[in-house]
Amino acid sequence: MDPEHFRLLLERLGLSWRGYRKVRRGVQRRIAAHMQQLGCRDIFDYLQRLSREDAVRLECEWRMTVPISRFFRDRRLWEALEGRVLPQLLDRHAACLRIWSAGCARGEEVYSFKILWENLRAAGQNMPALQALATDLQPDYLAMAQRGVFGKSSLREVRPADRSRWFEPESGGERLAVHPTLRGGVVWKVHDLRDHPPGQGFDMVFLRNNVLTYYREDVRVAILTKLIPALAPAGILVTGAHERLPAAISGLVPLPECRYILITA
Repeated sequence: MDPEHFRLLLERLGLSWRGYRKVRRGVQRRIAAHMQQLGCRDIFDYLQRLSREDAVRLECEWRMTVPISRFFRDRRLWEALEGRVLPQLLDRHAACLRIWSAGCARGEEVYSFKILWENLRAAGQNMPALQALATDLQPDYLAMAQRGVFGKSSLREVRPADRSRWFEPESGGERLAVHPTLRGGVVWKVHDLRDHPPGQGFDMVFLRNNVLTYYREDVRVAILTKLIPALAPAGILVTGAHERLPAAISGLVPLPECRYILITA
């Protein structure tokens, strides 16, 4: 696909040219295959089909998603959550803690959180109930997340003790399945982040390496304007390590030791 034609597609979908710079070739191949399946002559024919047919547009948006992740991606974040943020949250919540992994892809993030949670429980911490919601636009990713089976490369940042405790070899040891304890208690749901949040009063929302990377600035602002009010008082928004909130968004204060953990003021 011609780069300028791909730029036209991004503009139509409210997506960022810069955000796709590292994954552009793979996504372009997926879109080119979709165009071929539909029998589209060129990008202009394809854009017309997107305008006329909701099912075609949805399939296109699925193909634009980027599920790249791994367990405990960015160790600095998880150390801050484990050492400071979670203990403070647990002190405030006697009954229930609510988290939302927004754009969860194949589930590595929410399972990483569950490992921290279960480790604290095993250490004798008095734990409240946990309500964990994991959402994504792509139903296929959610199905893979619920199966909870991953290649070894996804686990390269998992500590050896956690790896032996929370994963079980599958398929001759080439892939590993998460322990059933981690799968329990997670609600998986198809959700478009451009829609209203799937609930209110979340104590923590993970919004990492999706909206703030791949969407255009005006779309980011529109999404965050709806999402931030879904946080509980003193709720926490977690973004990607290299992501920044749009200038138009206020009311969140970064944690000094990890500035992509933001707390509602």
